[in-house]
Amino acid sequence: MPLRLKKLIGTVVLVALVIVYALVATTVAVHRLGDSGPLAHLAFFFVTGILWVLPAMGIIKWLLLSPPPKNR
Repeated sequence: MPLRLKKLIGTVVLVALVIVYALVATTVAVHRLGDSGPLAHLAFFFVTGILWVLPAMGIIKWLLLSPPPKNR
């Protein structure tokens, strides 16, 4: 796979991940934390704010992997 195509795919997937993750986390917070106190909100958004990094690290690691050398 050409490097430019790989970077384009990775960028699109990363942006989509952030958008979808933010929408899902906010929707869950609205439906589950409506009657909770501010500490529950703080804890929820702290955890979900850090949790998206795990799949993002996988995408970035995939982007940085060098392609296997071509045998001629």
